[in-house]
Amino acid sequence: MKLALDRYAHLKSPIHSWQQEYKLIGLLGLVFAFSFVKSLVLLPIIVVISVVLFILSSLPFSYLISRLRYPGWFILAVVLLIPFTTGDTIIWQWRWLSLSQEGCRSAVLITVRFLCVFTTSIVLFGTAPFLKSIKALKNLGLSKVIVDIALLSYRYLEELGATLSTMQTAIKLRGFNHHKINYSYLKVLASVLGSLFVRSYERSNRIYHAMILRGYGHNQEVSDRRNDYLLSNRMSSNKIKLANILGLVVCLLLAVTIVFTDNFVFT
Repeated sequence: MKLALDRYAHLKSPIHSWQQEYKLIGLLGLVFAFSFVKSLVLLPIIVVISVVLFILSSLPFSYLISRLRYPGWFILAVVLLIPFTTGDTIIWQWRWLSLSQEGCRSAVLITVRFLCVFTTSIVLFGTAPFLKSIKALKNLGLSKVIVDIALLSYRYLEELGATLSTMQTAIKLRGFNHHKINYSYLKVLASVLGSLFVRSYERSNRIYHAMILRGYGHNQEVSDRRNDYLLSNRMSSNKIKLANILGLVVCLLLAVTIVFTDNFVFT
């Protein structure tokens, strides 16, 4: 299970060169603006913004599709149910099955907003190393505990994925047929999941004790002050690029315009 959110962080594009702190504020502002859209008239606008961001990021389209696969199935199931379960204005009916106008409208809104939010999020976290994104969140005031949890979770989810892949290869080499579901299949699957759970618990204990032995949790203030001092010197010695501020201003203006238009123009 390779997460590899930053697989294409090495590419060169205007979005890649955007400083991560500014990128987080600007694109998260757009994400929240997209999620609050209630008017169908604004849907083409947020689609155009998302497409432009994705094109500027130079990320492969196959990368977006591969990330969309699992959440897409969930959204598809929800979207297929909503038109038949909500709303009072019936536009089509066959026996007990009825299609409503309000349900279709909600399905379109949910689908477009999800795709735009998902695409913008992929652009946000796919154009910079994950460690750089976490450091940017820390610089913006995120709790140190949450930062550590995020880093460890990201790191060891991949480790557990690699362990699971090794175990699956091992049971396949021993003649396990995963296409045939029966009592034996469920028994083997339960054994694999149980073994994976035990291994993950033992690994977490070893990691915790190793961190304690290396002084984790002590003298944090000294190191943080030193890092803040170095960061301040670096920021003072290097002028902030105009492009970073301009990109932030443009994104925030777009977000504010979308929210204002949706709430005061199309209400």
